[in-house]
Amino acid sequence: MRGMWNGLQALILNDCPYANYIHCFAHRLQLALVKVSKQVVPISGFFPKLKVANANEIARLIDLEELETGSGLNQIGTLQRPVETRWSSHFRSISSLLRMFTSTVEVLLNIIDDAIDGEYRAKAESAYDGLTSFEFVLILHLEKETMEITDKLCQALQSQSQDILNVMHLVSPTKALIQKFRDGG
Repeated sequence: MRGMWNGLQALILNDCPYANYIHCFAHRLQLALVKVSKQVVPISGFFPKLKVANANEIARLIDLEELETGSGLNQIGTLQRPVETRWSSHFRSISSLLRMFTSTVEVLLNIIDDAIDGEYRAKAESAYDGLTSFEFVLILHLEKETMEITDKLCQALQSQSQDILNVMHLVSPTKALIQKFRDGG
C-alpha cells in the first residue's frame, strides 16, 4: 500500500511540482520546531526532566503497590508522554504537568521522605530540584503560552481530512498572535 501511495505522490509531483502533502509538511514543521527548541540549552533539558519526574512517580507507586500495571488502570489524571514528532503532544504534556504540578511535587516530596531505597530518594530529590527551579517553571509557562498559540494550526496541519485552504486561513492569525506575544514579552 505504501508503494502505491508513493507512486501517487510521484504522479502528482510530476504534474504539479509545487504540491506538498500536508501531513508530511506538518511532520517536517514539527521536526524543525523540535530541532530548534533543542538548540536552546534550558529548553533542551526541559522535556527529559519532565520524563524523569513522571517516571519517578510511576516507579514509586508501583513499588508501594498503590498502582496496578495494566491498560487504563488507576487513571485519575495523567502526565502526557511527549513524542518528538507530535508538537501538540508537547503542548498536552505541558498543560497536564501544569494542571497536576502540585500533586506531582507532593508525590516527589513523599518519595524523598518515605522511600526506603536511597536511589529512589536521590532520583526524586533530583527531579524535585529540577521541577521546582525558577528556570524550569519559567520555561514551562513560556512553552505553554507559545504552544497554545500554535496548537490549532499544528493540529490542522496534522489532520489528513483538513482542506489546505482552511488551514491557510489559520496561518495569518497564528503569525499575528506569535508576533503579539513576542512584542508583549
